[in-house]
Amino acid sequence: MAAPATDSIRQPQSATSASGVSPEQSRVIWLLLVAAFVAILNETTMGVAIPALIEDLGITAVAAQWLTTAFMLTMAVIIPISGFLLRRFSTRQMFIAAMSLFSTGTLVAFLSVGFPMLLAARVIQASGTAIMMPLLMTTLMTVVPPHLRGRMMGRVSIVISLAPAIGPTVSGFVVDTIGWHWNFGLVLPIALVSLAIGATWIRNISETEHNRIDILSVVLSAIGFGGIVFGLSQLGGGGHGEADAASEPSSPLVLIVALVGGAIALVLFGWRQLRLQRTDDALLDLRVFRVRNFSLAVAQLGVMSLAFFGTITLLPLYLQQGLGLNAAESGLVLLPGALAMGLAGPVIGRIYDRRGTKVLLVPGAILVSAMLWAYALLSTTTTPIWMVVIMQTLLSLGLALSFTPLITASLGSLQPRQYSYGSAVVNTLQQVAGAAGISILITTMASVMVASTETAAAAEAAGARGAFLVAAIISLPLLVGAFLIKKPADAPAELPLAH
Repeated sequence: MAAPATDSIRQPQSATSASGVSPEQSRVIWLLLVAAFVAILNETTMGVAIPALIEDLGITAVAAQWLTTAFMLTMAVIIPISGFLLRRFSTRQMFIAAMSLFSTGTLVAFLSVGFPMLLAARVIQASGTAIMMPLLMTTLMTVVPPHLRGRMMGRVSIVISLAPAIGPTVSGFVVDTIGWHWNFGLVLPIALVSLAIGATWIRNISETEHNRIDILSVVLSAIGFGGIVFGLSQLGGGGHGEADAASEPSSPLVLIVALVGGAIALVLFGWRQLRLQRTDDALLDLRVFRVRNFSLAVAQLGVMSLAFFGTITLLPLYLQQGLGLNAAESGLVLLPGALAMGLAGPVIGRIYDRRGTKVLLVPGAILVSAMLWAYALLSTTTTPIWMVVIMQTLLSLGLALSFTPLITASLGSLQPRQYSYGSAVVNTLQQVAGAAGISILITTMASVMVASTETAAAAEAAGARGAFLVAAIISLPLLVGAFLIKKPADAPAELPLAH
């Protein structure tokens, strides 16, 4: 392994503010937050636009769902290797690469005149988005002192929770008023300004290592994570919320090949990493899982992500087909919870810094599980809208109470040189768990609807109850895990690095 490069810029202690972060570092973090928010917001706008795209481009529902599936696949392929990339290249290089890819993809999408051009644009966009979140988390963990990480990670929770929650709402209004092209046209100037500012402001804030990339690991990672996410997304109707026959999911043989082939490739990928990490040449260093607190936190985060992404996909279907709301109205129902989730992030971060994990994780797990059980029992064709708003807002608060401490505690349990790998694991897990949540809940809903002999609306409500019941059962381990995860400062030193 080559020696670390020495081109990184560290701020002297005298240059740091009272917060422990220098003005330059603070600007970098805020710029990364804005860029990540825009990237993830754009990731979630496509689902609502699918019907308009089918009509405007003259494509089938199967083709249209690939605009979402291709994005998810690209994310699943690139995020696992981001840990290596963040150690190999500087902060500035990675930011410019990520925003250049995202901006280029957004421009191509805005100018798209046909399906192939738009599909290529989505892949380019996803390549930049996949780098942005690991870059943000790794940078934050590198420059922010441990006792202030909670409040800073609370700002990251705004990106993680608010962007995907309001994305469909914003997209619905844009598509209905000025057309689907402007989902990209409105984002493009922000992306270009962020790129220009970042190219000027951002300096290297961490050391780089000139390791060689293992091509076999890249191939196994792409097949493994890509196969799993593809199989799950197709099983769940493509991931854009279509639970009816129009989704036309892939044949059982294709799904089996994708899931089984992906699982086998992941096993081989893990075996390959265990061998390479003996010489510190792993694409994704799996020694992060030897840290008990990290493993517990990411497991808890996976279940939370499953509930979050599954719910924000399932609820619009129930609201529109079970309660008769239109797309804009269903978006407004979800908006209070999204706002509460995002705005609570910084406050929750400060509580984490002062009080630790349990004061947040325990009530968070209780709220999430209780609201999923409430949905499983109360989702009917006559459920008052105000009740759904209350349940969704409480569910969102429970998720907000969980995301910030889980991400901060997981990454904070690692040694600094492992931050990039930990960030890659956390973001990969959220992608896979999100695909699993969509798949499990939408498939359950569709199965119950097919077996139902009631009216269409009643069958939809019954399907929603069945799906939420499955999610509620899955959530029960959260009540145990909330007591086991510790704030790293309070946890014993458990950072094994033995080969």
